[in-house]
Amino acid sequence: MRRLFPVTHETAAQAPDEGAEGEGVSGVRGGPGGPVGPGDTVAPGGRDALDGREWSLAELAAAYAYPASACPEPASSSATGSDSGSDSGSASGSDSGSATGSGSGPTSDSGSASDLGSRSGAGAGAVRPWLRANMVSTLDGAAQHDGRSQPISCAADMRIFGTLRALADVVLVGAETVRQEGYRPARARAEFAAAREAAGQAPAPAVAIVTAGLELDFSLPLFTSPLVPTILLTGAAAPADRVVAAERAGARVIVAGEGSGVDPARAVSALAGLGYTRQLTEGGPRLLGQLVAAGVLDELCLTLSPMLTAGDAQRIAGGPSVAVPRRFELVSLLEEDGFLFGRYRRS
Repeated sequence: MRRLFPVTHETAAQAPDEGAEGEGVSGVRGGPGGPVGPGDTVAPGGRDALDGREWSLAELAAAYAYPASACPEPASSSATGSDSGSDSGSASGSDSGSATGSGSGPTSDSGSASDLGSRSGAGAGAVRPWLRANMVSTLDGAAQHDGRSQPISCAADMRIFGTLRALADVVLVGAETVRQEGYRPARARAEFAAAREAAGQAPAPAVAIVTAGLELDFSLPLFTSPLVPTILLTGAAAPADRVVAAERAGARVIVAGEGSGVDPARAVSALAGLGYTRQLTEGGPRLLGQLVAAGVLDELCLTLSPMLTAGDAQRIAGGPSVAVPRRFELVSLLEEDGFLFGRYRRS
């Protein structure tokens, strides 16, 4: 894997007068490709020392680390509850976040966009939720082929996919994507066990499903054998019988919207109230479109696949367009076997 931005041996060769200070050359401080400062070591010729080989999982984790503002101190993380790594943000309803309830019915969340802090800049020093999306697209804009994303992915994409999950507290996903992609519970990975424990996280991220009708198969492993109980985010008008069935299956149901729909800002706030501040969404396109329209998406990790599919496949985000296009800035760009892995943050 090669780092194309910020900095590569190619861009360094075009700007030999920039020297080692600033961002003119790629070094190894703080993980792959960090900005080079005085005293940092650069490989001969300005070439990134991590170019041309498979990056370790630790290096990928450093490259995709969440901002410090989204990372609570382990002792105060309500998502893990204890040093044993067990999860207390589950069906017990014992968390002290913005979502309240006894666990004997759907939890009602009264949060709003103003509760998020990171949107308004309020509460300096407070832990703020950070929502990133991870999506893949072909050159002609298809987010899927034959209804699934796997055919347009690759091995390096799956390594980044796994790393992003390993860094997250919760994976937010739409119900249709759960059905189409055959979602299973997030698994604990030995390579990340020590880092997650040190960060005060559960052994694996929770999966939170956005669903209006709760039309899901509760006999699937996602509900019968997750390491962390699965969360269902729904509206106040969700069918009562489906809510009961979900809770009997061990899922936690949280009301995060009026009527049958889910308000994206309330969903982000509800998850943060459970201690899940490092948030990751894997779509699908309709859910991502809703998050974009609501202005709650902080970061997009986009894999550009060197493939053409034609057809009428969905884009990575669907639904109504926003009045003014959302502007994101490029943070980093990696490449392997023609696949581009971009990381964009909201400007």
